[in-house]
Amino acid sequence: MQVILLQRVAKLGQMGDVVNVRPGFARNFLLPQGKALRATGANQAAFDEQKAQLEARNLETRNEAAALAEKLDGTSYVVIRTASDTGALYGSVTPRDIAESVTAEGFSVDRRQVILTTPIKALGLHEAAVVLHPEVTATITVNVARSAEEAEIQASGKSIQDLAAEAEAEAEFEIQGLFDDIGGAAAEDDGDAEA
Repeated sequence: MQVILLQRVAKLGQMGDVVNVRPGFARNFLLPQGKALRATGANQAAFDEQKAQLEARNLETRNEAAALAEKLDGTSYVVIRTASDTGALYGSVTPRDIAESVTAEGFSVDRRQVILTTPIKALGLHEAAVVLHPEVTATITVNVARSAEEAEIQASGKSIQDLAAEAEAEAEFEIQGLFDDIGGAAAEDDGDAEA
């Protein structure tokens, strides 16, 4: 099915392009969301008449999105989740969770605007893209932690696994010190018993 794009669509084309798409994609996505028109003679003439208005509206929304992206780009948001001792989440962090965190900080972001390259299933810092306009994308950091304290530690650059390993090494060092003290005391007792 041929359609005329009314806005830029990723991996498909720019505004005004006439492209071939599968009928289901056109019927279920492009046409209902107002991203395209069927490529008929009447629609082509209507598009040519409205092209200047559509381009002006597109430029205005792109400028607004660029201003918002400047504020949003590089920011960090904390998502609190339960996890195992190894850092694996019980479940995952979804685009909806991220959108709620961003919206709670004062930005209006919908879950469909949040793009994850890989599922978030572990504690730590993760990157997510927020598509504010077909031509404008901001990158944010999602800090997934079990508590606000853990989130602060992770934000400083340490991972929870590193802290657990440090605590374990410190405990082993203390235990080794106790055994050395006990061994030294036993050697003194043996020396006193022989004398």
